[in-house]
Amino acid sequence: MKTEQYIKNYINGSLQPAESTEFIENYDPSTGQIYSYIPDSDSRDIEKAVEAAQKAFPAWSVMHPQKRFRLLMRVADIIEQHLDLFAEAESRDSGKPVSLSTAVDIPRAHENFRFFATSLLHFSSESHNMPGQAVNFTLRQPIGVVGCISPWNLPLYLFSWKIAPALATGNCVVAKPSELTPMTAFLLSKACQEAGLPPGVLNIVHGLGSKAGQAIVEHPKVKAISFTGGTNTGKKIAAVAAPAFKKLSLELGGKNPNIIFDDCDFDEMMIHTLRSSFSNNGQICLCGSRILVQRGIYDKFKDEFVKRVQFMKVGSPFNSVSDLGAVVSKEHKEKVLAYIALAEMEGGKILCGGKPAELKGELANGYYLKPTVIEGLPNSCRTNQEEIFGPVVTIQAFDTEEEAIALANDTEYGLAATVWTKDINRTQRLAQQLQTGIVWINCWMVRDLRTPFGGMKNSGVGREGGLEAMRFFTEPKNVCIKYS
Repeated sequence: MKTEQYIKNYINGSLQPAESTEFIENYDPSTGQIYSYIPDSDSRDIEKAVEAAQKAFPAWSVMHPQKRFRLLMRVADIIEQHLDLFAEAESRDSGKPVSLSTAVDIPRAHENFRFFATSLLHFSSESHNMPGQAVNFTLRQPIGVVGCISPWNLPLYLFSWKIAPALATGNCVVAKPSELTPMTAFLLSKACQEAGLPPGVLNIVHGLGSKAGQAIVEHPKVKAISFTGGTNTGKKIAAVAAPAFKKLSLELGGKNPNIIFDDCDFDEMMIHTLRSSFSNNGQICLCGSRILVQRGIYDKFKDEFVKRVQFMKVGSPFNSVSDLGAVVSKEHKEKVLAYIALAEMEGGKILCGGKPAELKGELANGYYLKPTVIEGLPNSCRTNQEEIFGPVVTIQAFDTEEEAIALANDTEYGLAATVWTKDINRTQRLAQQLQTGIVWINCWMVRDLRTPFGGMKNSGVGREGGLEAMRFFTEPKNVCIKYS
């Protein structure tokens, strides 16, 4: 298995160029230079992929679970066997440190396949007895052809998070990775070929969201859409899919609070707050971009946090000492810088960062930013309300538990929250009152694949993970048998 300069679509078991024969330039964020080309696919390629998926569905949907299990486990094994290759490709595409890709992104991808492969062997349904009258049982059947569209921040991690449960439950998939980070999806195509996945079961089509992605959403034979990405894009997908009565799972943006009480384990909190603020350059929907600190330790926190942030090293993704690599694109770099400028206009004080990181040599044109900490902003300002999705956090002081809850909930988003306290009673109160789909207590990004994942409000619709994913990709059917 190897990477190639010209990426191809994976349709009906074969690698092929787009029908347009056109390509899109793919940039290496660490250098700002073109390093590969992806197919500029359109509705014609999606039509081919859907036709292939439809043709494969009858056999795949009734295949014995043990056989589907073995095929998905084989895909997982191949990813793990080529971990270094996948990790290098992930970092080349996204700009994140290869240490992060190696330790988190790629292991999580092959574990997604293993988890859902195993889940299909234990997936069960309900039975309800009506004594002396009838018995009801629920069939859970695959939907058919489903569309999976994933973002650029955790490319293979989230791509596999959608594909694996869809395949495990007997669906056939038309999937589109982000055009900014296509390489590991291309390598996944090769892994599926090597594993012997039947043609048409999984189809991976590269291209722009406005062309290939839109064609997936609009196709009348695609019966369900699983999408992770920005809230505005999610709204557009819902506007198309909902009137067609397609099943929808939308995992969207976040503006997550990190709530720090003065009775916390300060050292432990500090270690994990650095991670939750700047992991993957803050380009994770779960990052805690609004840091709320109880006033009794606010100054202590601010001084120590800023000091540690200033020690973080921005550099090549392939340098083992780099804490932060490049952000994903030139456009995204400019977007983040525009938000920093907005924060200053709104009265914020830049405590550190706030500008590009200047690197030398072949990295001089890369998309590097210094991690940025801002204070002095009201919670109602745009900087504290809109998702920046970069290495930028704001810090605010609060006095009471009630004020912390009010600040945390005062946003249109509701994906995740983190709470740091030793008060067990307080943890229970906040867990119930915070308007988020996930609440971490004295930790961050601790993930059990069995748990539901998703948000409230503008952070999305539906849940992924564990049984929630298996249920999303199946249709429940009640069967009632009368007896006497």
